[in-house]
Amino acid sequence: MTNNDDLLTIAGRQYSSRLLVGSGKYQDLHQTRAATLAAGAEIITVAIRRVNIGQDPHAPNLLDAVPPSEFTILPNTAGCYTAKDAIYTLQLARELLNGHKLVKLEVLGDEKTLFPNMPETLVAAKALVADGFDVMVYCSDDPIQARMLEDIGVVAVMPLASLIGSGMGILNPWNLSLIIAQANIPVLVDAGVGTASDAAIAMELGCDGVLMNTAIAAARDPVRMARAMRLAVEAGRDAYLAGRMPRRFAASPSSPMAGRLTV
Repeated sequence: MTNNDDLLTIAGRQYSSRLLVGSGKYQDLHQTRAATLAAGAEIITVAIRRVNIGQDPHAPNLLDAVPPSEFTILPNTAGCYTAKDAIYTLQLARELLNGHKLVKLEVLGDEKTLFPNMPETLVAAKALVADGFDVMVYCSDDPIQARMLEDIGVVAVMPLASLIGSGMGILNPWNLSLIIAQANIPVLVDAGVGTASDAAIAMELGCDGVLMNTAIAAARDPVRMARAMRLAVEAGRDAYLAGRMPRRFAASPSSPMAGRLTV
C-alpha cells in the first residue's frame, strides 16, 4: 500500500509511485498499457525518435494507449549522440505535447555501451534549463558529474546502475550512495535493472525512484514482472525508511540468554 505521506516530488509535482517505466519493446500498445498499469507507474518515458506520439498521423499513436490525462509523459532523447540533436529533439517534443516542460535528457557516447557522453550531456542540460525545461538527466554514476548537473539546475539526476538493457543490476552501490548523500534533488536509478531484487536494492540504498523498460518488456510475462517491480520498489522504500539493523561480525540471538526462565 502506498504511503500518501511519502510522495516523490519532481519539478514541484508530487507522485505516489516511485517506479517510472519506459514505453518501448512491448509486443503492442495493449501490452504497453497493461504493463504500465500493473507497475502502478504515473510517469512513462517516450523516445521521441522511435515512438509515434503524433509525428505520423497514419501510424498507431502511443498516446492513445497511455494518454496524458492519465500519465505524465516524459519525452526522452534516446538515440541522440550530440547535445545539438538532444536539444532539437526535446524542442520538438515540447511542440508535440503542447508546451510540456518535463523531459529526460540522455546523450549517448557510443552505440556499443550506450554509456552517457557527459561533456555533451552537460552542454545540453545547461541549454535546456536556460530554455525553461524541467530536465531529468541520464548520467554516469560519478558524484562530481552529478553535482555539476545539480548546480546547472536540473530537477533530477538518473545515474545508470549498469549498461542500458543489460539487466546486470546495481554494479556500483558505493558510487550511488555517494551521489545520494550529496544530492538536494531526486536521484533515480536509470538503466541496468534486471529483476525485482535489483529495484529493491536501489531503493534500500536511498534512491528516490527507479526507471526501467527492458526489465519489464523483455520478461517472459511483462505484466506480471511489472507488478513484481512495483512491489519491489515499495518494499525497498519501506526498508530504507524503516532503517535496517546494523551489520555485525558476530551472532546476536533473537532470544537473549539474559532473563531466561530456569527449570
